[in-house]
Amino acid sequence: MAEHIIGIGGERSISEVVSIAEAELSRAEGHPKKVKLRADNYEILAERGDFEGSFETFTLRMHIEERHFKSLEELLISLSGDYALAQDDGWHVLSWQSASEDGAEAQETDLKKIAGAVRLPEVWRVQGTDFRIEHVSTQLLFQAMVQYKASDVHLFPGSPPVFRVDNKTQESKIMGPLSAHQIRGLIREIAGDQYWEEYERDFQTSFNYHQAGLGYARVSAFVKGGAPHCTFRFLPETIPSFEDLNIPSDTMVELGRMHHGLVLVTGMTGSGKSTTVAALIDWINSNKNVHILTIENPVEYVQSRKKAIMSQRSTGADVRTFFEAVTGALRHDPDVIVIGEMRDPDTIRSAINAAATGHLVISTLHANTASEVVNRVVSFFDPVERDLVKLQLRDCIRCVICQRLVPRQGGGRVPALELLFNDIKPITDAIIGGNTDAIRIGMQQTVSHSFLFEKYLYNLYKKKIISLENAREYCTDVSVLDQMLMGTYSVPRLDSIKSTH
Repeated sequence: MAEHIIGIGGERSISEVVSIAEAELSRAEGHPKKVKLRADNYEILAERGDFEGSFETFTLRMHIEERHFKSLEELLISLSGDYALAQDDGWHVLSWQSASEDGAEAQETDLKKIAGAVRLPEVWRVQGTDFRIEHVSTQLLFQAMVQYKASDVHLFPGSPPVFRVDNKTQESKIMGPLSAHQIRGLIREIAGDQYWEEYERDFQTSFNYHQAGLGYARVSAFVKGGAPHCTFRFLPETIPSFEDLNIPSDTMVELGRMHHGLVLVTGMTGSGKSTTVAALIDWINSNKNVHILTIENPVEYVQSRKKAIMSQRSTGADVRTFFEAVTGALRHDPDVIVIGEMRDPDTIRSAINAAATGHLVISTLHANTASEVVNRVVSFFDPVERDLVKLQLRDCIRCVICQRLVPRQGGGRVPALELLFNDIKPITDAIIGGNTDAIRIGMQQTVSHSFLFEKYLYNLYKKKIISLENAREYCTDVSVLDQMLMGTYSVPRLDSIKSTH
């Protein structure tokens, strides 16, 4: 039972003191039936029959000077409420029950006068008891995620489960507020021993959980303000196809047929990068007799063997670090190496080397546009290495996919894509120069298979899949989209690249 130290101030009624303490407890541990506050020579106990609503009975225990006790006795005589004052083992004990709605205002006035008479302290040590202890069903959580079509669910004390649907959060209407005890119990139930030990030691952990018949989840458990929090990222058992995801099949098949090089799937958090990568891996798995080695933290989409040999490794469980897994990957005879995230120079360097030695390497990276990815990757390295890294990227990058999830007309979301293919000399030269503007100009040339977000969003709008408002909100350069809408757009001249240097 955790203890919380709260500065409340001495010029408040007793009910205000209890209310503030209860609010603090609810955020940290959930709603208690009993709240106990203590300070030097004072204790307050408030109780109620349920986990929410007003407290019904109150007890104030105190060691106070005789003059303050006399003042309290005189005050109680003048009050209209029913207050019982007694002594117990040297303590002065005042008890009462909450008034009806009609008498609530008068009682509040009484309690403020009592607080003044006994000189309540400003700082209290607060504890709660009788929190919710009912078991939280993971099956119900998964069923709710499927029903709501939620991407995530957040569990934290004092609130019902909160689901993320179409990137907006909404509270569950079928489950009540949870307690810290319930959330901690859930984490312990679904975490393997090593992940539980990691949670206890480091106050955070992440792992994959399978609810048979409903789906998988990437679980992230952590501590905030001393309280357990937990999030589930929902992952379906059946990996969606390119058609299911509404992304261009012909382009993705072209990527899947590649034998070597680096393919990066980029975007901001929650843009669907992992799902796109999973769909691409599933296509390769279904169509090519190869060895696919994935390195993830943790494993997200679970791939069953089809035509390919599937080796999915989770850092922490199967290998200690991303770097060790990537550097060791070449000894495992892979054809395709999938790296969950490009997160540090050593991992990126190993991925580039693997791509340069005849492997197809697929990974993800946080970036807002495809054209900025080269400089984003290069920024991980010391300045003395950057020119070499640009040369290596020029030779190994095959494609950069950047995606954003855009609200669909009628509900749901649809991916908007930007593709950078390293397929024409102006783009290759711009990669060596690390020139983001020049890369963007090269992407607009008709001889390249690349295209910008604006082109993709324009097509989605013309097909009435998204609104014009959302097309404008999710594009990178509104002026380019406006030109497309007015029919005045023209491909930038290649010699305009020179002016960007």
